Amino acid sequence: MPSTVPIRRIIHVDMDAFYASVEQRDRPELRGRPVAVGGPASSRGVVAAASYEARQFGVRSAIPMARAQRLCPNLVVVPPDFRKYRQVSQQVFGIFRSVTPLVEPLSLDEAYLDVTDNAWGETLGVAVAKRVKARIREETSLTASAGVAPNKFLAKIASGWRKPDGLTVIAPERVESFLQGLPVDALWGVGPVTATRLRNRGITRLIDVRAADPGVLRAAVGSMTDWLVALAHGRDDRRVQPDRAAKSSSSETTYAEDLTDLDRIRREVDALARSNAAWLGRRELLARTVTIKVRYDDFTTITRSDTRPATRNSDEIAGRAVALLDRTEAGRRPVRLLGAGVSSFVGGDARRGDDRLPFD
Repeated sequence: MPSTVPIRRIIHVDMDAFYASVEQRDRPELRGRPVAVGGPASSRGVVAAASYEARQFGVRSAIPMARAQRLCPNLVVVPPDFRKYRQVSQQVFGIFRSVTPLVEPLSLDEAYLDVTDNAWGETLGVAVAKRVKARIREETSLTASAGVAPNKFLAKIASGWRKPDGLTVIAPERVESFLQGLPVDALWGVGPVTATRLRNRGITRLIDVRAADPGVLRAAVGSMTDWLVALAHGRDDRRVQPDRAAKSSSSETTYAEDLTDLDRIRREVDALARSNAAWLGRRELLARTVTIKVRYDDFTTITRSDTRPATRNSDEIAGRAVALLDRTEAGRRPVRLLGAGVSSFVGGDARRGDDRLPFD
């Protein structure tokens, strides 16, 4: 008997080199030039976004700006203007929500759309994607890449297939042939470390996951095993969740000079933690978990967490964050970056839309 489960039409839209593209749009002298948005190398800045001209030199987001400038001596470094980027993001998301209420933001510049039913009455996801891309270009003078597929996993992979300004469709009948050509690190949740573990066990292609011994897989990825097996078969039943609630909020600072004085480090963590408490207050939220992040001068990065009954009391949150420093080597090893965050929320409004995102 044929399945009665409807095939969804999911689009993943990802703006192309968003921050850098906005700067090139607004500053004609930057067009066609390698541009990196981020902090200056002199203050240990990192690349927040790189134009496609810069990417040809190996410049990528999250790398130190000093390294980016070594890779591309003619790189133009532009300080970020997040207020402007949020305004453009609101324009783009306005377009999304005019098409369907089922919009799940992932960041300022990307989202999932479930267009199975849509305001235009289009029956093909590709037709919706083309119209969305055209409206983004018309209304913002920017380009976006889109992937269309029966589920979120495949749509996200597809959107990155032909960047920039790309459009890739994985129709239900093409899913298997598409999966056959993917490497194992295409799997959702498989980063460089996990990919290396899998390859060391002879699992190099996505389809190799299907035939792998369950014990071997579990040794490599632990509790993710069943999830990765499902993805390897192209199965992903997650629905597009509009106004997805944030699971955490954090803030962090990279310092121009390494911090070695423990009292100074404590003051910095105290201030970061209090900013998170203020965020909780604005949203009438309580948090059970307080986390700190410490990056030492050799780029080794650690996090430490403490979970207790929920609160938004700034003194309590700051005190718990500072106490977590006792479980680090801060003060004994130079510190390059500090962060503090809160999670495990209770009550209030944790919907996305705020510019504060959880650290890795």
